[in-house]
Amino acid sequence: MPSLGRHHGTRSVPGGVPTRSVGTIKDPAYLLLAAALALAMAACLPLSLQLQRQVYSHLVVIDITRSMNVEDYRLGGRPVSRLEFVKAALRRSLSALPCGSRMGLGVFTDRRAALLFEPIEVCSGYAAIDGALAQLDWRMAWAADSRIADSLHDAMEQFQRLDASLVFVSDGQEAPPVNPRYRKTFDDVKGKLRGLIVGAGGLQPAPIPKFDEEGRRIGYYSEDDVPQRSTFGLSELPPEQIEGYHARNAPFGNAPAGGSEHLSALRESYLQQLAEAGGLGYRRLTDAESLQQALMQPQLAGRQSAATDLRPLPAGLALLALVLLYGVLPIVEAQRP
Repeated sequence: MPSLGRHHGTRSVPGGVPTRSVGTIKDPAYLLLAAALALAMAACLPLSLQLQRQVYSHLVVIDITRSMNVEDYRLGGRPVSRLEFVKAALRRSLSALPCGSRMGLGVFTDRRAALLFEPIEVCSGYAAIDGALAQLDWRMAWAADSRIADSLHDAMEQFQRLDASLVFVSDGQEAPPVNPRYRKTFDDVKGKLRGLIVGAGGLQPAPIPKFDEEGRRIGYYSEDDVPQRSTFGLSELPPEQIEGYHARNAPFGNAPAGGSEHLSALRESYLQQLAEAGGLGYRRLTDAESLQQALMQPQLAGRQSAATDLRPLPAGLALLALVLLYGVLPIVEAQRP
C-alpha cells in the first residue's frame, strides 16, 4: 500500500472526475485546512485580555415640552418631530458607544428634571436603554411650562453625584418667555460636572402642533393660545416706556402683547449662553452622526481596564483560511500549466 505521506497527484472518484488529494504537510491545502481547524478550536476557548480603552458615561436629559413636537426634521424621507428625531439619533448613538460605556436617561419640563434611570453599561443594558428611548413621549410631561434655564440648573444640581457627563437636549424655547430681569444664574453649579447642551430643531420658525386631551392632533397653536411675553415680576423697561403702565394693576402695561411665541425655532444663541454660564459645551443636532460625534468627544471620555474578547480574531482567521482553501487555491492551481 502506498504511503499517504508520499502520495501526490490526482485520484479518481466515481464518475471519473479527478480531484486533488491532500498530501504531505508541505501541501498548501493541508496547511490551510489544519490552520482553519486549529483556529476554529481556538475561537471556542474563553480568550480575553485586560486592556485599557476609552469609554464614556452620559446622563441624557431630554426636553419633552410641546415645542418638541414641531416637525422640522426628516427621517426616512418623512417629516418627524424634534423629539422623535432625538430618540432615533440617541438609539443610533447608543450602538456606537464602546462596551464599558454607560448611559442614563432623564426628562425635563416646567422647572424640574426627572431621572428615569441612572447610567448603566451600554452592552449588557442595551435592550433596556433602547426600549426606554423608544417609549419616551411628550405625554409624560407633568406641566405645560418650559423653564429651560431652571431645568438645566436643577439637572446640574441633582446629578453631580452620578459621575457622568450631562447631555441636556432642548430647542431652547422658554414658555412663558423669560423676563431678562430674572435670568437664572449658574455660579453655584458651574464647573461641578462636565457635559454639553444639544440644540434640537430647525432655524426657521414653525407652528407647534396642538393636541386634545386624548392625544389627537387638532391643529396648531395660535398667537392667542400662548403667552407672548413674561408677566412675572417687574418689567425690564422703565415705567415711562410702558404703554398703560400701572405699578399695581399693570406693571407691564395694558397694550396687547403680540409676538411669535406660537411659532418655534431653535433658540441657538440662548442655549449657547446657558452653556457658557454653566461651563458646558454646545452642539447642534443636525443629523444622527452629529449627535454620535458629540457624545464621543475626547473631552468627555474616560479610560478603564476591561476584558476584551479575543475570540473574533481566531474565528476571522479561520474563515480566511477556508476562503483561501476553497476559493483562492483552486483558481491558482487551475492556472498552473
